[in-house]
Amino acid sequence: MTMSVGICRDFRDRISDRCCRWFPCLSDPVRRSSLCLKVLLVAIHLIYVGVLVLIDKDFIVKAKKEPWYITLYLLLFVATLIQYFLTAGSSPGYVLDAMRAVNDRDSLLGAVTVTSKQPASSKSGKLVVTVDGNQLGRGLIGGSATSWTKLVMDMYPPGSSARHWTCSYCNVLQPPRAKHCHDCDKCVLQFDHHCVWLGTCIGQGNHCRFWWYLCEETALCLWTGILYISYLKANISRCWWMDAILIVLLITLSISLIFLVLLLLFHTYLVLTNQTTYELVRRRRIQYMRGIPERVYPFSKGVGRNLYNFCFARTSIYRLEALPSAHELEAKARPYTCHDVLSCRCC
Repeated sequence: MTMSVGICRDFRDRISDRCCRWFPCLSDPVRRSSLCLKVLLVAIHLIYVGVLVLIDKDFIVKAKKEPWYITLYLLLFVATLIQYFLTAGSSPGYVLDAMRAVNDRDSLLGAVTVTSKQPASSKSGKLVVTVDGNQLGRGLIGGSATSWTKLVMDMYPPGSSARHWTCSYCNVLQPPRAKHCHDCDKCVLQFDHHCVWLGTCIGQGNHCRFWWYLCEETALCLWTGILYISYLKANISRCWWMDAILIVLLITLSISLIFLVLLLLFHTYLVLTNQTTYELVRRRRIQYMRGIPERVYPFSKGVGRNLYNFCFARTSIYRLEALPSAHELEAKARPYTCHDVLSCRCC
């Protein structure tokens, strides 16, 4: 008995070693749990569509009569899964990569001239660092971090200490709106939150993809729920156990749909006001936002500009936003008038 148990353990250890050798991600508990959640989410999608195809005989008939209807549904199903994996595999925009880009650029061009905070905030309050994708992975710091320090410190009020804004985990000087993620163990630009289902952070680099994924997932859940309800209306009394399965799936789908709609509306609000989840939830804990009134959005450039920067900003550019000056905050705190609405101040 003891010998058979030992043989089983040896066999199990050999299989686990081979799996870890073939798939290195399985050796890391965090990556392993993330992979399991991704497999679970794909399996849930396949179960909902598979049950509908297997139980609903009218689904095949409807596909023959109205092929465009089912084709659009299947295209949305495939597009949602593709968008999910694209979002999960995209970079949220790490501070370390932005620092590499600045130092690589300075090592190529010699010296960089960094403008002071006052001219930057008087125009748009935003500094843009263009990144060449072929130069991102050369070295950590190409000589010294003085150019990055100048670039970041000009975004803070005069007299600020660089030590105060340096991450104690990464030892990297953080620009405004950046935060260290303890799950990824990296500092993220415009940190929003760490998504467990995606296995990555949501930040400046992939927030737009995450929003589009929420749109597609919400539309897919709504369409699937309509198909389930249509089947139950036509075949509610034919087979009770099939109806019970579909009702349980429909209840679960309805709960997921409510959650997705609320999440989509919440992130739409964040996009329109140029906020992040972390800034909204932890507003009083962020030092440079403590003295700002609750109804004032310090980084908002208006609805139109916020949407443009969110949707059409290139992924090869790191947008580092400076803290607004006291004059800008006072202007943003002023209530809207009829003249402001007509002059599109809110846009």
